[in-house]
Parts: sequence; C-alpha cells; structure tokens
Amino acid sequence: MADPRGGARVDPSPFLVWSLGMTAPSSSAPEAIAGVLVTWRRLLMVAGPEARRYRRAVALFSLAAVAQGLALCCLFPLFEALLAGPPAWGSVALWLAIMLGAAAADLVFSWHGHAFEYDGTIADVTHALRLDLGERLRRMPMEILARHRTGDVSTTLGSHIDEAVVPMGTLSQVMIRTVGVPLTVIGVTAFISPGLALALALILPLAVPIYRHQRRASARERREGAAAHARTESDLIEYTQGLAVLRAVSQTGRQAGRLRESLAALRRVQTEALLASLAPALLMSGLMELGLLAVLGLGVLWVSNGSLALSALAALLIIVMRLGEPLALFSELTKTFDLMEAALERLEALRSVPSLPLLPAAPRVPDAPAVSFEHVSFTYAGTETPALRDVSFRLAPRTLTALVGPSGSGKSTVARLLLRHADPQAGVISLQGQDIRTLAPETLMRQLSVVFQDVHLFNESILENIRMGRPDADDAAVLDAARAAHCLDFINRLPQGIHTPVGDIGGSLSGGERQRLSIARAILKDAPLVLLDEPTAALDTESERVVQSAIDALVQDRTVIVIAHRLSTVVAADTLLVFDQGRIVEQGSHGALLAEGGAYAALWRAQDGLKAWHA
Repeated sequence: MADPRGGARVDPSPFLVWSLGMTAPSSSAPEAIAGVLVTWRRLLMVAGPEARRYRRAVALFSLAAVAQGLALCCLFPLFEALLAGPPAWGSVALWLAIMLGAAAADLVFSWHGHAFEYDGTIADVTHALRLDLGERLRRMPMEILARHRTGDVSTTLGSHIDEAVVPMGTLSQVMIRTVGVPLTVIGVTAFISPGLALALALILPLAVPIYRHQRRASARERREGAAAHARTESDLIEYTQGLAVLRAVSQTGRQAGRLRESLAALRRVQTEALLASLAPALLMSGLMELGLLAVLGLGVLWVSNGSLALSALAALLIIVMRLGEPLALFSELTKTFDLMEAALERLEALRSVPSLPLLPAAPRVPDAPAVSFEHVSFTYAGTETPALRDVSFRLAPRTLTALVGPSGSGKSTVARLLLRHADPQAGVISLQGQDIRTLAPETLMRQLSVVFQDVHLFNESILENIRMGRPDADDAAVLDAARAAHCLDFINRLPQGIHTPVGDIGGSLSGGERQRLSIARAILKDAPLVLLDEPTAALDTESERVVQSAIDALVQDRTVIVIAHRLSTVVAADTLLVFDQGRIVEQGSHGALLAEGGAYAALWRAQDGLKAWHA
C-alpha cells in the first residue's frame, strides 16, 4: 500500500488478510484486503510526522517474526542430530548456535521495533495528533461542530487518541508475529515434509471463523454496553438533579425503581458480554489442542510408514505448541484491537471534516457598507426548510440596526453566518466591501466583537478573561475596559480583586456581572462591528440598567447589530429589519414601521399587551 506521504508499497499477503480478518466478517477476499488497507492507512494517518518510524517498527517486527520462525525451524536439524545414534555433537553445537543467533536476532529486532513506543515516539504522536485535531477544530465550521456533543469531542481528543495510538506498536507486533512465524515455519516445513506443511496450513486458518465470531461478539458487546451505560448515566443524572422535586412530591421511590431497572439492565448486558467472550476463548484453546492432536496423529502415521523421521515429528510437536502462543495472545487482545479500530474511525471522521474554504483576496470596494448581505439563502444540514430565503440588506458604518421577528424567523442565523459558523448555499456576505470568504478567520474575528446572552467565562483570573479580547493589552488597558463596563464595583469586592480566578467564584457571579465582564472584553477588543444578542433580556431591572450603561460605552462610534427579543430596547435603532420565515418582510425606523401597521406593528402590540397584562 502506498503511504499518503510517500514511501514504499506494502502489499499484505492473502494469508495475512484471511488470518487477521481486520474488518467485519466477509466472504470476499477483496473486502478483507480493503479492510487491511483501511486499517494500515488509518495507522499511518495517526502516526502523522512519525509515520516513517512506524513503518520502520513494522519492518523490524516482520524481521523479528521471521527470525523466530527460523529459530523454531532449527529444531528439525537439531533434533535429528541429537536423536542420531550416536548423537552428532558437532551438528548439535552448530544448529544450537544458529538457533541462539536467530533468537538473538528476534530479540534485537523486537527491541528496536519497540523503540517506537519506549523512546517517547508514542508521546510525540499523541501530542502532534492532539495539536492537529485542535487546529482542525479551530477551523471547523461551527455548524458541524455544534452537532457533536462537547463530551464526545473532548473524549476524542483525550481517551480516543490514547486508544488509537498507545497500543499500535504492541498490537502490530502481535499481529505480525501471529502471521509471520507460522508462514516462516510452514515455508521451511514444506522442504522437510510437504504433507505436514499442508496440514499446518489447513489447521491454522481454522482460527479465522473463531476470531471473526469473537470480533462480532466484541462489537455487539461494545454497542450494547455503551447504550446501557448511557441510559444508566442519564437516569442517574436525572434522578440526582431532580431529587429535591421528587422529595417534594413523594416520588423518590417510584423514580428510584426506574434507576434500579437501568442498573439491572446494565448488569445483564455485562454478564452476557462476559459469557459471550468466554466461548471464543475456549474454542481457540480447543483448536490449539485439536491442532496438536492432528499433527501428532498424522506424524505417527507417517513415522510408522517411514515417510517421516521421528526427530522431525518431535520438533514439529514443539513448534505447533509454540505457534499457539501468539494466536492465543492475539485472541486475548481482540477487545483492545476493537477499541483501537473504533478510535481510529472516530479520529478519521473528525479529520475528514473540511475546513471552510478561503477564497482569493479581492480588492476592497471603496465607500462600501459596513455589512452587506446580497441574496443570501441558507439551509441547515439535516433540514429541508431554509433558515434564510434570499435575504439582502446593507448597513452603513456607525449605525445601529436591530433584527426583530418571531422565534425561528432567521435572526440568529444572520449572526451565525456573519461570524462564518457556516457558508450560505447562495449569496454573498461582505464586511467593509470584502467577501468574508476571502478573510482568514483571525482577520474576520478582529473586525467583530460579540456579546451573547449566555456568557462563557474561562477558568482564568478576571483579568485574563477580559484580556482575551486583546491578548497584547497591558493591565492598565484591561482596567480601563473593566471601568467602562461598570465592572470595578463588584471586582473590588472579590477576594483577590481582578486577579481572582473565575473558577473560585464563577457560581457566585450574577448574570448581570457576567454580562459586564463579557462587555468589558468586547470594549477592550475595540472592533469596528459589534454584534449583540440582546444581553439584557434575562436580567432584572437593576442589572439591566447597569448592563445597558456598559453597552452604551461599547457601541459608541461603532456599527452595531442587535438581535432584539424585546422591542422596547431597540426603538432608537436607525433601522429595524423585520424577519419572518427566513425573509425580511419589513425594514425601517420604529415610527415608520408602526405607521405602516404591518408585521412589526403587530409584534409591538403583542408585546405591549403582554406588558400591560403583567402590570
């Protein structure tokens, strides 16, 4: 197989394909070959810059397997010399020396092959792979990334990388030895007794159906076990989080019964998995015993008719017993191999997600609007209803524009596309006259400051959380931004002031305080375009007043887009864009739209009536 980075072609033999059965059981040799090639390609993929060293390790393991096979084959002439009457001690010494030399070569080749694991290369591979995946995640379309649960992504970057990389050296050696040693022995035995070589060649592949059954059982166990664990964890979280409510309504016992059912189902799945894994292990052990008996029976028959020497039979019995060791070890490592393949699949799936394309830069258009959408249409993956339909608008610099409309009308999609979480299927989005697809992600983000309702604070100090808006800012600039966002009143009450770690007090910060930190971050960034997902919507009156003052400091002399949930907060906007079912149905000032008596006026009356009802 050709390595993607270049290099020698490695063609697995048909016996290797048949014996290892790396893919799901298949009656087709081409499918099995394809499975081996896929696994080999994935291993080279995760090896990354160290792929050359991994190929070297595989080559050394192959030489070690041949050396061990030759060492075992030395038993034929060694036993012949020993059982000669009188023993030929000179030949005994010669073949013993050759056998020891082959065994030493096996040890040396294996030692240098395992250097891939023991000299820090494995750690280098996992480190490089995590950096590579981290960079890919940074450039992955947010629309695609949002489909993955945070826990799934973190697990892939953590345990899945270890499951794919850490065992690759050991498993490669075991697989190569499982195939390489028998092939070497069969090849040498063919010169001594073609009949016995044929018997060995027929006996060893009998392990294939057992191994494939074991793979099926292991895959089923993994699927059912994962489902049972997920169900139990979900029920456990639901029970513990709702315990206060359950106690209040005297339903703790009823819900505990549901949790007990989940635990019982998990126990049943684990018991069945243990039983399912026991049968193949016993069958594999039995196969080795049957193989030994078959060789013994045939050997006795051929010795009795003079077609096989007794010394050759004695050597062959020892060899057959030794051949069972790597086969049994490989059988025991089936679950590890399955975990490695599953992790490789997940890593490949994550790596295969294409980054958003970067188009060639175009000349800046003079006197261009700050933001423009030209006939933009967009449909989320997995849905049929367009989120935006032929949307066009232009925003002049240093103006305030509000996006209003019912839930699901397309307001948030406009923000996501402007942030380039995804690209529209049709139309062009421009920022200051430049198609955002021509801007590198870092360049685009330097033009935008974003404040959403849900504020994420990192496990750093208050100072560093604000400094993320502009990493090269000095402490004085950070303090100025915090002062402008009205943060100093609560920061000064913290145990270590602005140096207090958020992890120590994150739960005690109010929604308004968290919003002000987010606004301070945006003020420090000093981007020309500000995008607000109305941050005051979920705040009480006092917090809203303070946060609104911070927002006023943020939006001065900037182009501002507000996703408005409460129309009363955007009556002073220069322009209101009214969305409905993915289209702009109206646009204009608050007064003009009320006078038209259309969709905006209906929304205004509905919210005004709701406020009157609450009053």
